[in-house]
Amino acid sequence: MQQKIMRRVLYALAPVAAVSVYYFGWRIAAMLALSCLVCLAVEWYMTSRRGAKISEACFVTAAIYGLSLPPQTPFWIVAAGALIAILFGKEVFGGFGRNVFNPAIVGRAFVYVAFPVELTSQFVPVFRGFPGGFAEWSFPSSSYAASMLKNAGIAMADALTAATPMWSRRDFGIIAPLPDLFLGNIGGIFEFQGFSKVLGAGSAGEVCALVIILSGIYLMATKTAQWRLTLSTLLGAVALNALLLYGAGLAVPEIPFTLSSGALLYVSVFMVTDPISAPKDKLAQWLYGLFIGILIVFFRYKSIFAGGAAFSILFGNILAPSLDLWIKRIRSRGKETEAI
Repeated sequence: MQQKIMRRVLYALAPVAAVSVYYFGWRIAAMLALSCLVCLAVEWYMTSRRGAKISEACFVTAAIYGLSLPPQTPFWIVAAGALIAILFGKEVFGGFGRNVFNPAIVGRAFVYVAFPVELTSQFVPVFRGFPGGFAEWSFPSSSYAASMLKNAGIAMADALTAATPMWSRRDFGIIAPLPDLFLGNIGGIFEFQGFSKVLGAGSAGEVCALVIILSGIYLMATKTAQWRLTLSTLLGAVALNALLLYGAGLAVPEIPFTLSSGALLYVSVFMVTDPISAPKDKLAQWLYGLFIGILIVFFRYKSIFAGGAAFSILFGNILAPSLDLWIKRIRSRGKETEAI
């Protein structure tokens, strides 16, 4: 049963991966292949030592992790994060079903902290039109990129320091159009204090909100993902965003921008819904999702990084077992009180 669930997650990730290749080129496919290869090798080695079988969850971890990376992430970093994801995110706990943390987010958080320069300087604009990235390897190496940057008077190397929509809004006051965020058509040149800068799109799998939403609908319709986890995460993010924006009058983005930009939708559909690291109790699931959604907006507002999804989920994973336990104890005490 668990294998069928993992397979459906892979089905849901397939259109996300295809759109990522269209927007960023075939380098994305190479990153995914490398991530799968490393995850498979590590899991094969560990499971063979304890006489267990490889789970298809290995490929789910590889795909979710690979698509969470910037499109120009160096291959050695892709491999390092994949190794950490399986080895320290799952196998050290005893393998599939025993892990406390979502393995994909363990790998993503590791490379984010260990290689911050490489991970925050690898964002590029998307390809546009047909065939888009299907005819290219990657953005900086293409004639498309050279033409675009030359016309704007920007050196090719500057494309590797592009600002994502969240960075550009926070640091430069440039807000990407909502339709572009929804469809993933993100990129271009903007002016700031007399200098031309490149607007990058973000990580490979988080760019197109529309495809993520459709994949999420499929996962929930097939009961592969728990809708309470996704909905509560989005509600938590909306609640704190509204409180900060309308209640406190702070300089946070409008709610549609918060929902469509960054990794919020991606993690709400593919990471928060991990059935192993999430709580099992229904009330605990609501509290868990609300907690993560609130933390994502809080970290976006206060941290030095423009996004905080990875750390929010890790904190949620830590809290999940306690939520189940606390609610169980409260209900037990309530029944004892009624009996008296």
